[in-house]
Amino acid sequence: MTPYLGEFFGTFLLMLMGGCVNANLDLARTKGSGAGWILMSWGWGLSVFLGVYTAIELGGSGHLNPAISIGFAAFGQLDGSLLAGYIAAQMAGAFCGAVGTWAAFRLHFEATDDPDRKLGVFSTSPAIRHSFSNFLTELIGTFVLAFGALAASAPTSSLGALDALPVALLVAGIGMGLGGPTGYAINPARDLGPRIAHFVLPISGKRDSDWSYAWIPVAGPIVGALLGAGIYSLL
Repeated sequence: MTPYLGEFFGTFLLMLMGGCVNANLDLARTKGSGAGWILMSWGWGLSVFLGVYTAIELGGSGHLNPAISIGFAAFGQLDGSLLAGYIAAQMAGAFCGAVGTWAAFRLHFEATDDPDRKLGVFSTSPAIRHSFSNFLTELIGTFVLAFGALAASAPTSSLGALDALPVALLVAGIGMGLGGPTGYAINPARDLGPRIAHFVLPISGKRDSDWSYAWIPVAGPIVGALLGAGIYSLL
């Protein structure tokens, strides 16, 4: 397969499984309703493992993240000619994964009265809304992701089929720490693709898609990934 299909299917699985983690925790009358932040962080970490492993097996890079692809391309870690295709595949995969989440939990969306919880299945939102602070949190989280992913990608020995594991653990750790202020998008595709899905899907009782906040989980991760890849390259 082409690297673009690898990125598409990897990001599709990332968002399908990660979105279902959110839905299972936040929507009404699910078996996992209210299970808590630790389960959410580990669930997203395992979703990253599945997505990265799948993308690599199908010929992609396993970035699953336009910010990481941009940061890596800027500092020679990705062929720049692949960048536009990677971003398009990642966005499309995230959108389709979010649609799959809605299909799997359609009855629970209908049973949930709170429109904020419905939006939260798809996209992130801050605990305390403050544009600069929220931007800074997303920047720092993605800096850690980019720097840590580059460090993990150059081990002294290969982990074989578990090569995706360090990034999965890294994402789980970021969630348990830096995830509190903004819900840690740390990935423009993870937030924007599902936010668009929320906007277009016929979800009963939904609210607006909070477009005034949508730039933060796009711009913050891009700047953070550029800084993380840049500083790693300097070191």
